[in-house]
Amino acid sequence: MKLYRIVISVMIIGIVIACKKSGTSQPVVTPPVVINPVDTPVFVFAKGADVSWLTQMESSGIKFYSTTGVQTECMQLLKQSGMNAIRLRVWVNPANGWNNTADVLAKATRAKNLGMKILIDFHYSDSWADPGQQNKPAAWAAMDMTALQTAVYDHTFSVMSTLKSNGITAEWVQVGNETNDGMLWPDGKASVNMANYAKLFIAGYNAVKAVNPASKVMVHISNGFDNALFRWNLDGLKSNGATWDVTGMSLYPNAANWTTMNAQCLTNMNDMVARYNKPVMVCEVGMSWSDSTSCKSFLSDIIQKTKSISGNKGLGVFYWEPESYNNWQGYTLGAFNDAGRPTIALSAFN
Repeated sequence: MKLYRIVISVMIIGIVIACKKSGTSQPVVTPPVVINPVDTPVFVFAKGADVSWLTQMESSGIKFYSTTGVQTECMQLLKQSGMNAIRLRVWVNPANGWNNTADVLAKATRAKNLGMKILIDFHYSDSWADPGQQNKPAAWAAMDMTALQTAVYDHTFSVMSTLKSNGITAEWVQVGNETNDGMLWPDGKASVNMANYAKLFIAGYNAVKAVNPASKVMVHISNGFDNALFRWNLDGLKSNGATWDVTGMSLYPNAANWTTMNAQCLTNMNDMVARYNKPVMVCEVGMSWSDSTSCKSFLSDIIQKTKSISGNKGLGVFYWEPESYNNWQGYTLGAFNDAGRPTIALSAFN
């Protein structure tokens, strides 16, 4: 109690002295300390397209047109359709050069110049990697696991460094493409050796972060409606020491089942966010170009569902190769008609 009285007395004396120094009978009031609020980054939902075929199509003389028939550069056309991001796949040593580092850089530079965000998709193969094939690059064929981890790291680091030295920082980076059963088979086949799959993923993750710590590393699995598959794969990665920033998924319904698949995909996305505390992204979608009305309905719905995930944990939706038309490479799930013009489906991104 005595100490309390002394403290009060000192405070009163201090106020009296301050008043006398000011020459007034009013106490001196110290101005409040103003703390400027820290700017919070504005969340921007990614509405994007994988256009990895673009330079190859252009080299074949293929052109693109607006809905009114005006010839327009493809990425510009997609931006005018409401898209704000571009996805590009990377192959290690492709036979024809398409999707190698130089080709990826050329397309990434165009996207950057348009102010679009970039998603880089490492396949760790000389050609397609998907649920049915995860073939090693020819130059890696005889490598053991230790050498494969080094190769994954070095390849990832090299591509990311090339982009960075040209002023390009990828917003998102996939370590593997549709790795439902792992990558770089047989060594990294998850159903045979989950620990090896995790080691290879960790090597890619570490390489991305060594170049661009802010880039968000993604696990990408197909069949976004298959919750059991996602839990098995990601539980396996997590239990073997891997971490990631974003859970990515593919979704390719048809006109008859898209409502069911979208609902299942939303359930899966919500479960992924709750189970692993990681945001999610639908990084591949597509539907037959010939049923553009159904495709628009599907896209509008999956975009809305992804946006509905709480806490802005639904990051975006990417259409896979919408610019393909006239049965390019046998692919019929694009969003351009045979005249090279966007179908009504792309209006879902506006």
